[in-house]
Amino acid sequence: MDGAKVREFFCKIIREDEDVSVGVAAIRTLMEIIKHSKSETVQELETNLKDGINVMKNTDYPVAAINSGCELFLRFITLAALDTRCFSDCKKIMLDRGHLFIKKLDEARGKIVRLASKFIEDGSKVLTHSRSRVVLQTLRKAHKQNKRFEVFVTISAPDNSGKQMCKELQAEGIPCTLILDSAVGYIMEQVHFIMVGAEGVVESGGIVNKVGSYTMAVCAKEMKKPFYVLTESFKFSRLFPLGQQDLPEEYKFKSSVRKSSDLKKVHPLVDYTPPAYITLLFTDLGILTPSAPLSTYKNIIWKSIMNMTPIQDVLIMDH
Repeated sequence: MDGAKVREFFCKIIREDEDVSVGVAAIRTLMEIIKHSKSETVQELETNLKDGINVMKNTDYPVAAINSGCELFLRFITLAALDTRCFSDCKKIMLDRGHLFIKKLDEARGKIVRLASKFIEDGSKVLTHSRSRVVLQTLRKAHKQNKRFEVFVTISAPDNSGKQMCKELQAEGIPCTLILDSAVGYIMEQVHFIMVGAEGVVESGGIVNKVGSYTMAVCAKEMKKPFYVLTESFKFSRLFPLGQQDLPEEYKFKSSVRKSSDLKKVHPLVDYTPPAYITLLFTDLGILTPSAPLSTYKNIIWKSIMNMTPIQDVLIMDH
């Protein structure tokens, strides 16, 4: 597949399925590259896959999820080269492993929803930011369990994605109020906890998410409100920012903006929230504390994927 076809396939997945995350769409695109590749060696195929990743990173979709998901996927499927000397057999093993990998990813969100929905009780007032698919599904599940609760959603400038989130919640019959981003401090004293998604989880246990998440987390910490993050484990990334300026430009700005604008005059799309402001991480591994070394959790992910066995529930904290 050439660059244009890779870009078209990747963007089509996201356009046609609004529930698919960017990271999963990227991995499905890599599978398509493997399927149609005319490479004759593993090294050549790896080069094609990396070229495909660069094409996807140059779209206007979040780069954080693309990077982390593709990194884990490549590490997993390319080990097939160690299992056989015949490239055709190696390619088949890669595709088989890829399908198993995607199956695990498809199951991840459901596991998170089951864990996080238990924390929503009758009378809860929840604050969320932007539009997170996993947060939306968690709130839907809690509503279907006949729990009565209220949600406050920030408008989430500059793309105002909170408006869509609020509209979808109201369509489900969930009481929802849209608030200004600048009203987070005002509304914080009324809510019981904050529940947000993440575009990436970095090595420190902090998160990269829609700009404004850090402000919300700081305010929640000051007012002693739990700040919960819901995210799939494939979003764990090899990045260790010490502050906002350490985030790569490709994370903070769309590709089209990076190419044509003076970035000093452009508002970033994401910010970094340090682990000190996060109460719990709800993942398909279980409910994790951000204070533990993320490398420990990544080893657990890797071992589970390699063995194709369920991750043990020892990390899950009973509620």
